[in-house]
Parts: sequence; C-alpha cells; structure tokens
Amino acid sequence: MYNTFEEIGQAVQSGPKGTLVVAAAAESELLRALSAANGLYLEHIILVGSRSRIEAISSAQKIDLSRMTIIDCDDLATACEQAVALVRQGQADFIMKGLVDTSIFLKAVIHKTNGLLIGRLLSSIMMVRMASYHKFLILSDGGMIIDPDLEKKKGVISNAVDFSRLLGLNPIKVGCLAAKEKVNPKMPATVDGAALKQLGEANYFGQDVLVEGPIAMDLLISKTAARIKGYESAVAGDVDVIVMPNIETGNAVMKVMTHLGQAQLGGIVMGACVPIILTSRSDSFENKLNSIILGAFLAQRMDNCHQLREEH
Repeated sequence: MYNTFEEIGQAVQSGPKGTLVVAAAAESELLRALSAANGLYLEHIILVGSRSRIEAISSAQKIDLSRMTIIDCDDLATACEQAVALVRQGQADFIMKGLVDTSIFLKAVIHKTNGLLIGRLLSSIMMVRMASYHKFLILSDGGMIIDPDLEKKKGVISNAVDFSRLLGLNPIKVGCLAAKEKVNPKMPATVDGAALKQLGEANYFGQDVLVEGPIAMDLLISKTAARIKGYESAVAGDVDVIVMPNIETGNAVMKVMTHLGQAQLGGIVMGACVPIILTSRSDSFENKLNSIILGAFLAQRMDNCHQLREEH
C-alpha cells in the first residue's frame, strides 16, 4: 500500500505512461494541473473543447500546451461524446470531466451503444490522506449514488475492493458507516450494514476483505474509541474503505476532511471500462493533480476496454 500521492506518482513514472482525454477543458486550474502532469505522469493529453477559450486561458496563465492536442469543439455535449469516442477507439486510456455539467458528461459515458459501461455500477471513490490518520482512507460513495439500497452498496463495495486491490491492499478492511452499532429497523444504514457484514463473512467480496457494520465513525478511525467502548473488531481504528449510507453523508465527510482537516484527496469513478475523473470546479490544483495521478495509476493496471474496442 502506498502512503502518499507522491508514492503513487512515482509508481506511475516507473511504468508505461498513458493518454488522458479531457472533455470541455477550458478551465484554468484544470489546465494548470494537466500541464504539471504532462510528461511526468502522462505521455499525451487530448483536450476537447473550445480552442479559443483554452488558448486564451493558457496564454493568460502562462500554461504550456505545446505537448497537448486540442480538438476544437464549442458544444459541450458534443465535446463529451467526442472524448468518449476517443477512449472507445483506443486513442485515450482514461477520461476526465472539465468545465461541463456532470449530467451532460455522464450522458455520454453511460450511452447504451456508444458509452463506456461494462455492466457494472458506477461509483465515486475518494482517496483521502490526512495527517491525523495513519494511512489512506477510501470513501465511497459521495458523488454518484444518491440513496443506495443494499444491492447498490454491494456494488459500491465491489468497486472499492477492486480499487483497493490495484493499490496493493491486503487485507482490505471495509466499514459500513452508521450512527450506531445496533440494528434498528428505523435506521436503514444499520440494517444494510449488518447484511453487508454477513456477506463479507461469507466471502462474497473475497477472502481478503473484512467487512464490519453497522459501525459509527469514531470506532472506524480510532482504536482508542473502540477500546473505551469495548468494541472488538479488526476493522475498528484501522479501516481502509468507508461505505457511506447516502450521498449527503459522503459529500459532507469528504468536505469536512478537506476544508477543516487539510486533507489531500484524489477522486475517481470506478465501474466503467476505464478510470473516470470527475473533479469539481472548486477543487484545488493539488487535488486535481492527485486525481490525475490516481487515474494514470489505475489506467496502467486496468484492462477492461478491449471488448468495447473490438465491438467498435
């Protein structure tokens, strides 16, 4: 397991670098992050979007675009469709959303005949590094699935487990977040947490996966809290993956860690044939760069797009 985004970046540099395509790329912090990653973590970058706007931003910010290809496209929906097509054609290894509404971008990604789906649930994964915790935290889902039922939470865990294995985690310790540890029929997160724990005990997610739930946040991240409360679990105080009960919780936890906990983070969407980067316009340069590093790392290790390219 890696301890910092810098270590993940070093792993990317030691392997074959890939090509990233960006849909609607006319945004200054995004272009800065791409420029920083170009050559270091990426072999090539394709920018799909308004050439005039991209060049105006790069000129004003003194951003070097000399090693990037620009495909001129003023229409946002068309830009997203063209970016997805480049992945399907084998010209790009992963894809990133630029300055375009997520709904427009995802419409191209999930298109039944021309998209990037492989029959799995799409879920958002945030990888968080904080000085107050001894390793990376993996949070899911805080950006894609509004109110996941048990079946979708199974998909969330499966994607997070695949992600964790690519990062070298073994065992993978998963905690199903709730407000309390006892099952209460009026609190769906506790019911689902208990069911997911049973699936984990039956090796549904694999023998290398330990699932605990329902379990509160303090027990997930603090061995001291677990000891005081007499809670015994291999996951307590040493969690890798935290499964969020709903999108509000995931979004709030992520933003508290970022803005109050000074966390470094990188985000990725799993479940498609290639890694998908969905950053927010408010994300910092550093967090955008971390997401690019993470996407490049995963693209080196994922091999799910051959079938789509053969069909194309």
